[in-house]
Amino acid sequence: MAAAPRVGFVSLGCPKALVDSERILTHLRAEGYDIAPSYDGADLVVVNTCGFIDDAVHESLDSIGEALRENGRVIVTGCLGAQPEKILARHPQVLSITGPHDYAAVLTAVHAHLPKPHDPYLDLVPPQGIRLTPRHYAYVKISEGCNHRCSFCIIPSMRGDLVSRPLPSVLNEGIRLLNAGVKELLVISQDTSAYGVDVRYRAEQWGSRQIATRFIDLARELGGLARERDAWVRLHYVYPYPHVDEVIGLMADGLVLPYLDIPFQHGSPRILKLMKRPAHAENTLARIQAWRRALPDLAIRSTFIVGFPGETEAEFEELLAWLEQADLDRVGCFKYSPVEGAAANALPDPVPESVKDERLARFMETAAVISARRLARRVGRRERVLVDAIERQGRRLVAVARSYADAPEIDGSVQVMGRGISKLVVGDFAEVEITAAGTYDLSARPV
Repeated sequence: MAAAPRVGFVSLGCPKALVDSERILTHLRAEGYDIAPSYDGADLVVVNTCGFIDDAVHESLDSIGEALRENGRVIVTGCLGAQPEKILARHPQVLSITGPHDYAAVLTAVHAHLPKPHDPYLDLVPPQGIRLTPRHYAYVKISEGCNHRCSFCIIPSMRGDLVSRPLPSVLNEGIRLLNAGVKELLVISQDTSAYGVDVRYRAEQWGSRQIATRFIDLARELGGLARERDAWVRLHYVYPYPHVDEVIGLMADGLVLPYLDIPFQHGSPRILKLMKRPAHAENTLARIQAWRRALPDLAIRSTFIVGFPGETEAEFEELLAWLEQADLDRVGCFKYSPVEGAAANALPDPVPESVKDERLARFMETAAVISARRLARRVGRRERVLVDAIERQGRRLVAVARSYADAPEIDGSVQVMGRGISKLVVGDFAEVEITAAGTYDLSARPV
């Protein structure tokens, strides 16, 4: 038999783009294509791009250029594909350009430039598909697009309005992943808590039951599936709508990890209004305090923007004060970037770059103090962690693990040391005692 055609793949951007890459790779592998680990071993290369901010655009264009230099035959997809003129202006020799989450168009382009094998072996693909994450955790994307029109964001112009994935499809994927040994399902979308609003929370048949296509119902069902198989469910990109309060009960019952990823973005009502953020009128501080009264161990992570057009020193100080009161566990911060096509670019009084830099540094100093303070409270506790890696650091073995408060790659870790390390297994849970806390990470010993 002739060797199977080999496709190289470069995946850029956020976890939502990573899921797109996984789906494309799964389809290609199911059709009999091989996946090449290097440029020189590939018959063509697919580059899944990001186009959210200027730095991401530059990285995507540079990656396309590298693939062209190293291989010469390149298909481009992803968010930057929604602006093909940008790509063609710099790389007119690409074979094809498709937009975000258009899997069929990517496959059509691959078929056109690298015809698929005549007799594919479907059993070459595992039930969970091709994954780019470690075997013990996986992202599950529940919707595409977004209905909001935040003034700093161009995602809706690239990925369209909210389109919720059918609930049975999400649950079936969850079962396949859990049955394949995945220990953590990370639920993602552009606006996770809006799941189902586009279909008016339509009920879907699931086994012998009717289940609403709704955020809380999906979280409950996934949590039940995960608990049966001794796994975690973690929620990302949750907007603080009032109905989010209901998920705290699921966390208290152990169905979902006590972890919320909520992009608050700012603490000043005027800046939030200029950002056109949804739920900006909600009393978020009171909501956070209520959540923590009901669930003291709740970990909250968020992202913020400093240097938004018109942000005054007083409003930045208001943000710092809000951050202190919110007492968030995990925080990321970005300087405002004037993304081409964003409505915020037209706002008056842009903040100088030097002021943005200074405010970013002050913000992160405040966030670091809060993080260290919250982590210190956990010293002496026994916790369950998921082991991501076991490494040799000098003369000792260290297990790099994550607690309920740590999402992969964006939060901190638990460094497990001491006797018993050799008994720990990557991809399994372990019981540990927290022995020390740093600014962002914890140290622990096996129990």
